[in-house]
Amino acid sequence: MSNPNVNSAPSRPRRKRKNNSLLVLAAGIFVFGAAAATLYYLLQPTTLRIAVGPPGSDDQKLIQLMAQTFARDHGSVRLSLVSTPGAVESIALFNSGKADLAVARGDLNLPANAESVAILRKNVVVLWAPSGIAPKGSKKTPVAKIKSLDELAGHRVGVVGRTEANVKLLRTILTEAGIKVDKVTITQFGVNQLAEMARDQTVDAFMTVGPLNSKITVDAINATVAVRGEPKFLPIDVSETISKKHPVYEAEEIPGSIFASSPARPEDKIDTVSVNHLIIAPKTLSDTAVGALARQIFTHRQQLARELPSASQIEKPDTDKDAALPAHTGAAAYIDGNERTFLERNSDYLWFAIMVFSGIGSAWAWLQHYWKREEREQYAGHRDNLLDLISKARTAQTPEELFEMQGTADALLREALDCHEDGAIEDGELAAIGLALEQFHHAVTDRRATIGTAEPDMQRLRALQS
Repeated sequence: MSNPNVNSAPSRPRRKRKNNSLLVLAAGIFVFGAAAATLYYLLQPTTLRIAVGPPGSDDQKLIQLMAQTFARDHGSVRLSLVSTPGAVESIALFNSGKADLAVARGDLNLPANAESVAILRKNVVVLWAPSGIAPKGSKKTPVAKIKSLDELAGHRVGVVGRTEANVKLLRTILTEAGIKVDKVTITQFGVNQLAEMARDQTVDAFMTVGPLNSKITVDAINATVAVRGEPKFLPIDVSETISKKHPVYEAEEIPGSIFASSPARPEDKIDTVSVNHLIIAPKTLSDTAVGALARQIFTHRQQLARELPSASQIEKPDTDKDAALPAHTGAAAYIDGNERTFLERNSDYLWFAIMVFSGIGSAWAWLQHYWKREEREQYAGHRDNLLDLISKARTAQTPEELFEMQGTADALLREALDCHEDGAIEDGELAAIGLALEQFHHAVTDRRATIGTAEPDMQRLRALQS
């Protein structure tokens, strides 16, 4: 006599296991894809737009070289140049959000949210007056009519460069030196008008604003020397006062012989003021991006200087919070050695992700428990049925009854094994089934001995049990 449950019982659990396997596989693929997408996003370089001008200037050449170097070395931050007519236009693009960074002078009208990333150079003020050319045959050394800053009143000063910032700077110097601005006439000349400026006999003094090794400054001095004689450099004795009243300017010294060594120009060091030419970033720009940019700039500074000597003038910005133009917090963290690691920067997100995944895991476990409740109920029924079979086996009257009970026990065992493989019951619960099954077989054996019949095909039953 056969039991139909023996063949049909395992089919549904097997389908369940197959469906669960596909679900686990799909979940694994999803998690892997999400992790790969996140990693790809995190490893993508950040591209920052930087406004710089005018075209062909040293500033643009330097930024272009930075952009090429960072791209070649696979830097985490890349630069995309936005060419402008000059620093004023660069600041306008920066202020409108059309550029992430800008190259500008510190004394221009910078936005309130602007902070410094790196100082590209210090522009120093050079003031000089011509001494005149001695007549042929005269052994007398010409003497400049203007020998000091306070003698500029009533004279005309030629300023190299069309930017209004240079005129503003000269007026600040005159004011702090106690000279009425309206007593000094200021005329601006383009960098391509140096010869014209030198020949203009109405110009009594000259001024340039640029780095100490500026070719424009040297060319302007040489042009005036050729037409008007040796220069008399005018020290700015109020440089300290200017730096205290106007923090965007700094007190500096021009070393002797910096512009020429024979004859020495100047003969000795002279006091002056400087203004920073720098890269600015908005306060809201990512600390991570700005810190990485600062690191790349200063790490590659010597390499950049080998290709463009002006890169050797790059300096770190002032990290003091009360500075006239403080360093961006990202750049300051790099400079001060306080950069946070990836884990430190993202610890809040990581803990949140852990909590989310923990919650998802708990929810998944609960769902698994809920979905398998029927199988657990089946297990409980199988266990109770097996215990009932033990009692029935002890009172069986015929071998056929015992054989039918053994078939039922085999089916219950298969169901229990399926539940265990599906995760619905634990090892301890399966062991309880095994113990009950062992007791059932003892009961069957004892009953067969009592009713005096041989035990049919016990090896097959034991094989099924195992």
